[in-house]
Amino acid sequence: MTVLKDTQQLLDKLKIKLIQLPAVPPNSDFSSPTAQQELLLARDVYEHAVLLALKSQSEAALESSFTQLKTFYADTRCVRLARAAGSREWMFAGLNLLRLLVANRIAEFHTELELIPAEGMTVPHVVSAVQLEQWLMEGAYNKVLAAGKSLPPECSFAVEQLSATVRDPNTRSLERGFVYTLEEIASCAEASYSSLKLADAQVLMMMTSKKELEGYAKQHGWALEGDVVHFHRAAAADANAEQHLRLINHALLYAKELERIV
Repeated sequence: MTVLKDTQQLLDKLKIKLIQLPAVPPNSDFSSPTAQQELLLARDVYEHAVLLALKSQSEAALESSFTQLKTFYADTRCVRLARAAGSREWMFAGLNLLRLLVANRIAEFHTELELIPAEGMTVPHVVSAVQLEQWLMEGAYNKVLAAGKSLPPECSFAVEQLSATVRDPNTRSLERGFVYTLEEIASCAEASYSSLKLADAQVLMMMTSKKELEGYAKQHGWALEGDVVHFHRAAAADANAEQHLRLINHALLYAKELERIV
């Protein structure tokens, strides 16, 4: 934490110095003889501010850093100096999409996605954000949980937070905007099966170990006999009305999000 704090203080001082440079917005004197160096320096500072905010997991810092970086890209778009020599604009656009996805800001996610040109849609970070959003809307949480190894390292924060959401028994689809959480999968299993082998139940509920499943089964009052878990179908039947209500609410949420996007 000390390193992160010291780095943040250094970045804050650099940002103050940047506004004193003639080429850096809001001054925007691109005729300056050192304009290219000044813009490249500013770009690096704003990009590192975003990476630091991701590392510190501060939502307020992320919001501020992404806003500053996007404004800088927009203000310097008329001169290609700031986008030359290893520009990572679309990489950060993908990270911003992931941030919005994790925060369940789906309408803003699609708005930002529409602003990305064809050249940016092939960047791995953008591709990853779009793929994760599709999986979440499909309820393919097994793919979300398995995606960590295949995503760019900068995207790991999103997978970690989404995985925690999936495994959180207190999460509800209406609150998060996602299709099924672990608790809802368990409810469906109770309604669909009288019993399951532990190995099958572990795969179905995306548990990482048999011990984790056994602990979860005890919390729900399921009976464990050998390698089989027995559900309480009567209790599941009582929960059918609640399950149906959640599905209706989720359908209404989809309609609302589509209306906002269109």
